[in-house]
Amino acid sequence: MVPAVDRRPVRTIASPTDAQRVGLAGSLAAAAIPWVVTFDGLSTSGHRMLSAFLLAVGLWVSEAIPLHATAIGIILAEVLLVSDAAVVPVAADAPAAADFYAALANPVIVLFLGGFFIAHGAEVFTLDQNLARVLLRPFVPSPRRTVLGIMLITAVLSMFMSNTATTATMLAVLLPVIGTLEAGDPLRTALALSVPVAANVGGIATPVGTPPNAIALGVLADNGVDLTFLDWVLLALPLTLVVLLASWVVLMRLFPPRADHLDVRIDVEFDTSPAARLFYVVAALTVVGWLSQPLHGVQISAVSLVPVVILLATKVFGPDDLKAMPWDVLWLVSGGVALGTGVATTGLDAWLVGLVPWDSVPGGLLVVALAVVALGMSTVISSSATANLLIPIGVTLAASDAVMIAPLLAVLMLAIGSSLAMALPISTPPNAIAYATGVVEGRDLARSGIAVGAIGLAVFVVLGPPLWRLLGVL
Repeated sequence: MVPAVDRRPVRTIASPTDAQRVGLAGSLAAAAIPWVVTFDGLSTSGHRMLSAFLLAVGLWVSEAIPLHATAIGIILAEVLLVSDAAVVPVAADAPAAADFYAALANPVIVLFLGGFFIAHGAEVFTLDQNLARVLLRPFVPSPRRTVLGIMLITAVLSMFMSNTATTATMLAVLLPVIGTLEAGDPLRTALALSVPVAANVGGIATPVGTPPNAIALGVLADNGVDLTFLDWVLLALPLTLVVLLASWVVLMRLFPPRADHLDVRIDVEFDTSPAARLFYVVAALTVVGWLSQPLHGVQISAVSLVPVVILLATKVFGPDDLKAMPWDVLWLVSGGVALGTGVATTGLDAWLVGLVPWDSVPGGLLVVALAVVALGMSTVISSSATANLLIPIGVTLAASDAVMIAPLLAVLMLAIGSSLAMALPISTPPNAIAYATGVVEGRDLARSGIAVGAIGLAVFVVLGPPLWRLLGVL
């Protein structure tokens, strides 16, 4: 009898790099400071929360361990150090451990889960690629118009799909086209760069477009500012389109095409199976439900559960599809929600804000500073990590008596600034995917990313507040 072969994958522990070892050591050293140094005006629980906060900063910046592992570690640290289930003595009014665990089921997490189901279905039934080809038809064969069309289509897809999935989809459509161009034609670079630029910018327009938006919504809700899905779209979409058109102009100036004709394959074949048709209906109803929330009054998080329930109940999606969801992203956002809860309930946010004499900083300059800091941090670390760290502090700063800006304005600038960072291959997953094609070089990303980031900040900082006041939000 032939013995059975164990086909289970062999699990290994990856050896950390020298940079990761240094990052871990530095993070632990920073986290130890509040345990040995007493800071005036900070409570005992605040000291413990500061330790967890510094540990999160170090680990997210250095990526000594995976980002989602740090996020879950934050929840664990808060439960063990500052909650009513702590292993060390805490005050009688310590926050409940359930408040921190609740971050894993926050309404924002449910909203994102529904978005992931729609994005996964679009990929499974090739709806994304077919839609891209259909929508591209009016723009070909002109190279300049084709780049514009690609950017508009990518931006629309990234409003409802992850930026990573959108970039992978669009580059799959474009790479055969890029391969037909002469090696020295700058149009090759323009086409390859148009996808990550548009994916990064387009994600700003909806709450499910990018994790910083979800983190912003969660923090705002915790501070009594409730935005509907449609509210966010009205706030962000007009300016997103302005930035997108400006980005197209930048790419055409930096990489002017030599070719005067593009041969783009635009034949489509939509999946018409019963499962695909059901998915199309469910996805459309979900998007309509998100946008019409002011009319029906159902929470957008509840609307987001509709595709989850229907697609699983009808077996359009099975256990393998459920496993394919990007749970690491959900955990990362959950960690940010829990971090915001921790810094607020322990008074750490107010203490951090009180370290700087903000009353001497003009409100307009502070708005610019928030956006620039978010952009700078997101250039070198994850935009989600940046939003997790800055948004809870930013909303407390705006709510203090020392400054004269609305909490909503501060949070929007931090979230949008986090999403506009795209100057390096490591800045965003779309950048990394485009760089991996070999068509885009690091200096190309730097030139376009710096220009688009600067223009994007200028558009949102200068035009944003007047528009939002006109809409009656600020």
